[in-house]
Amino acid sequence: MGAHLRKDIGDEIPLFLGVLNGCFRFASDLISNFEGPCDVSFVKVASYEGTNSTGMVKRLIGVDETVAGRTVVVLEDIVDTGETIEQIIFDLESRNAKRIIVATLLFKPDAYEKDYTIDHVALEVPNEFLVGYGLDYDGLGRNLNDIYTLDLELEKRMKNIILFGPPGAGKGTQSEHLINSFGLVHLSTGDIFRKNIKGETELGTLAKSYMDKGELVPDDVTIRMLESEVERHPEAKGFIFDGFPRTEAQADALDAFLERKNTTIFKMVSLEVKEDELVFRLLERGKDSGRADDANEEVIRNRIAVYERETSIVADHYRRQGKFVSVDGVGSVEAISERLAEALA
Repeated sequence: MGAHLRKDIGDEIPLFLGVLNGCFRFASDLISNFEGPCDVSFVKVASYEGTNSTGMVKRLIGVDETVAGRTVVVLEDIVDTGETIEQIIFDLESRNAKRIIVATLLFKPDAYEKDYTIDHVALEVPNEFLVGYGLDYDGLGRNLNDIYTLDLELEKRMKNIILFGPPGAGKGTQSEHLINSFGLVHLSTGDIFRKNIKGETELGTLAKSYMDKGELVPDDVTIRMLESEVERHPEAKGFIFDGFPRTEAQADALDAFLERKNTTIFKMVSLEVKEDELVFRLLERGKDSGRADDANEEVIRNRIAVYERETSIVADHYRRQGKFVSVDGVGSVEAISERLAEALA
């Protein structure tokens, strides 16, 4: 396409205008194969919500360069309804661009609704949702080197949940409810560690070698254990991830692993209970459990503080993806279960 554009433009110095976020890979590869001088700029617009075009385009970052009297090449990763292209062309025409050329990596002729000519098309594709090579779904998939058709039925079928709650929030009880209500598989990193170490698996032996030295088990080992456990349940309707992830790096690793399986985290749910209520619950539990860490208020408050520090980073990670939800964890077991069900509907 670079050679075709060079021939089309002639001796002029064009302004390549990339449409973010999706076109960055395409624009980089195309411009690097364009022989001759050029200027490069970007505009950020949006007409998508989930997997459907909203038909409403909002300009987030405008064109700062002078375009009057110039040839502008609009670079898109994919053209479907044409809403975004129409908005950009209107804008460039109002700025007296000499000529506007539209070049796209992918074009969906069955979805296109506008009269503007798409001048250069690398590949025509069916009207399906695609990810990879800059194209994303809910922020995921842009980094994939190849382009894939998104399996929306699998996306709807899988319900992967991260369940967090401070000590005493009733997370164990609510996990059982979610397992029974949604048919999910419960994955606790603590249980997985113990299982691998007891079974003397390769990963268990490796994890134990770090633990015996008083060192933290590397994220790579933990995620590989988790991946192995997920692979044991190919027909699962979804998973509850309990106690994982606890760091930004772990959250990134989990997202990447699920992305490779053509699914994603559905929600991160946090059971919210005030600290004094948690202390009261744990002290009461300690009377029956005999656990030393449930009998000392100072120890309890420190455990809660550690939990808050660890989970705030992960909560921010999924909040940025629009997947974080907090649920009031005070009330009867049934009432809390109903709130959880509503949050996950």
